[in-house]
Amino acid sequence: MISKTKIAATAVTLALLSGPALADGELNIYNWGNYTSPELIKKFEEEFKVKVTVTDYDSNDTALAKIKAGGHGFDIVVPSGNYIPIFIQEGLLLETKPNEMPNFKNVDPQWVDVDFDKGRNYTVPWQWGTTGLTVNRKVYQGDINSWSILFDTPAELKGKVNVVPEMNDVIGAGLVYLGFSPLCNGNKEELKQVRDLLLKAKPDWISMDYGNVEKYAKEDLMAGLNWNGASLRARLQNDKIEYGYPKEGVPVWMDNVAVLADAKNVDNAKAFQNFIMDPANAAMISDFAQYANGITGSAQFMKDPAFGKAPEIVLPEGQKTYILPACPPEVTEIYTAIWTELTK
Repeated sequence: MISKTKIAATAVTLALLSGPALADGELNIYNWGNYTSPELIKKFEEEFKVKVTVTDYDSNDTALAKIKAGGHGFDIVVPSGNYIPIFIQEGLLLETKPNEMPNFKNVDPQWVDVDFDKGRNYTVPWQWGTTGLTVNRKVYQGDINSWSILFDTPAELKGKVNVVPEMNDVIGAGLVYLGFSPLCNGNKEELKQVRDLLLKAKPDWISMDYGNVEKYAKEDLMAGLNWNGASLRARLQNDKIEYGYPKEGVPVWMDNVAVLADAKNVDNAKAFQNFIMDPANAAMISDFAQYANGITGSAQFMKDPAFGKAPEIVLPEGQKTYILPACPPEVTEIYTAIWTELTK
């Protein structure tokens, strides 16, 4: 537990960085569903005497649309790296200078000078991971390391496949499966092939749901495109579950905590950014959602010492990976048209 002296020192430092004193005891966080540690929130509330409200979303596009519409009342949002430049360009984020906060020294060097926020002027790491395949081995014993699980679904899995509703992950998987670049590919002919691939595959899927941990654990779902931490959480409840790394390539992503330009509780939001860069607090984030967090020194505070060696966390040697960038509007327009047709 952080001492009262350290709390006071942190509050003073943040006040110097941000100007006014802490706001009216509230903080409104807009984050992915089932992704925020209640233990972390309770600790922040008690230390800073702030009432925190967490509201869920299921995709980057949902979050972006809600924030752009205004009138949302949120202070913090947690977009993936490829959406951060969009939020910045749209004027939706406040430049809070996390790189000047006391706990910034704990950020893993590989996550400091990131392409989506050079030097970290807007964001701090939340969690990072991969997008691959969750498969129940009781039903399917074949190769799970290929996107063919989705796009040429084996007979044993037809009607039992779920796809998380994240546009860039799904379209990217289709592109690499067909041998095309997933990096903001604007080639209309290649994207037409991806569109046809997705529409042909969809009848073999049962759902496109975000909240799937319990459904995999209870075997309502048997396979699907999923994030590694969600797959790990399901495996901890059902040992028949395995995470596959498609040989065609998997995306590596990072979700990041940013303060909104129209936040009402700016100082509390900045305090939260600094708070989660403390290794003990970052460990709480990973303990709950089962993703790596990007903060050095957090491993020693993790409840499960085996977490860092889990197959869902450790990339296989030689695994093909890619990092999705923010796409230009003309590419996003084509992706969105494909996505709209797929999800209608």
